[in-house]
Order: sequence, then structure tokens, then C-alpha cells
Amino acid sequence: MDEIQFYLDDAKESMEKSIKHTWIELTKIRAGKAMPSMLDGIMVEYYGTPTPINQVASITSPDARTLAIKPFEKRIIPEIEKAIRNSEINLTPQNDGEIVRLNIPPLTEERRRELVKRVKNEIESGKVSIRNIRKDTNEALRKLLKEGASEDDVKRAEEKVQQLTDQYISKVDALSASKETEIMTV
Repeated sequence: MDEIQFYLDDAKESMEKSIKHTWIELTKIRAGKAMPSMLDGIMVEYYGTPTPINQVASITSPDARTLAIKPFEKRIIPEIEKAIRNSEINLTPQNDGEIVRLNIPPLTEERRRELVKRVKNEIESGKVSIRNIRKDTNEALRKLLKEGASEDDVKRAEEKVQQLTDQYISKVDALSASKETEIMTV
């Protein structure tokens, strides 16, 4: 039935988005290595408008412990420094009048454990999101049953939804394992 396929496709697409969202949230958790993506989400006041930092400067990682932020306009260096200080990344910017540098300190064992806890929380959120998609899809399929869809078609569709759920939960687990390894590697 076309409607059943529509719900299955919609569930798969939503689960993909959950995976992508989880991955994006995990990239924000720094693992001791300098990565330009650490600054994603930091907004800089630019002509009175909050603007993503990567739209007002180029961000590079010259080595594993440093981020270099080269603004397109020198006059916004103080705004970039202010945005970084006010963010949650807990790094102190330094500038030489041309480039803002961030030195990434090595992680302590305690900090690594805190980061692993944050990873586990993000992973759990991703799993909950996928399970909610399963629940919503199954409810929609049961409504089709009341509207005259065959019981066998609905049962097969629910099994496919469960297979999708299992598949995407294991993708989330794989994200978790790789991020935890990244964090715990000294």
C-alpha cells in the first residue's frame, strides 16, 4: 500500500535526521584535539547581527593543540574574542592583531570521564528520538488499519519499522563507541 510505504519512508528519513543531529552534537564535544567544528554554534556580533563565527573568519588548525581564527575584517577581532569568552568552550583567546589563537590544553582523566558522560547523554537522546519515531510511525500504521488497510500489511510494516529502529540504534551505538575512543585516547 502506498500510504504504508509513505510512513516507512518518512520514518527512515526522520531516523536519518536523528543520527545526523546526534553526530553534530557529538562533534561539539571536544576530544582534546583542535578542530574547527569546536566553534560551531558560536555567534559573533557583526554589524549588529549575531553571525556564525565561520562566516566572519576562516578557522584553521595549524597543529593538534591550536586553532587559528583569521577574521575577514580586523576590526571584528574584539567581537570574536568576546564571543569565544562568552561561549561554553572554556578557552581563552589570544590575538596578535591579525589572528585570534586558541590553545587547546590536554584533557585530564577527570575531564575525559565528564566528556564521556556527556557523550552518553547525547547518545541516549538520539536513541530516545529514534524510539519516538518508531512509536509515532506504529501509531500512524494502526490508524491505517482502522481505515481499512489489511492487518497483514500493517504487521509487515511494523516489523520493517522495528528493523529500521534496530538499524539506526546500532548506528548511534557506533557513533558512541568512536567518540568515546576519541576522548579516552591520550
